[in-house]
Amino acid sequence: MATRSGLVRRFFSTSLFSSQSAAATVPKLEPVPSTTLFVSGLNKRTTSEKLLEAFSKFGEVEHARVVTDRASGYSKGFGFVRYRTTEEAKEGMSKMDGQFLDGWVIFAEYARPRGPPERSSSPGNYSPIQ
Repeated sequence: MATRSGLVRRFFSTSLFSSQSAAATVPKLEPVPSTTLFVSGLNKRTTSEKLLEAFSKFGEVEHARVVTDRASGYSKGFGFVRYRTTEEAKEGMSKMDGQFLDGWVIFAEYARPRGPPERSSSPGNYSPIQ
């Protein structure tokens, strides 16, 4: 029985609870400058118009959109702002990151490009057996 408790102790001492995390080994990618900003931390009552108004102080905003819930119509807490140039986007990001909008602290960063859509394994999406 002594060896079994030793194995359990060794397992827990080297599992996810150890001081070295797997995330520490993954290199952090530098954000690629973009004309589109991802804005998070938005109040549920923030509208696209308020987002446009707040970010247009720092350059020409082509488009501002708050992502909303289909059922309630309220903000999901994030949105996107697209500037005309990357310089204006950088200025808007640096000036608005960590600022208050509608009583909440918001965070602005360069939007990452969307990857290819993942295949769903939902019951309605069958793939033929080969």
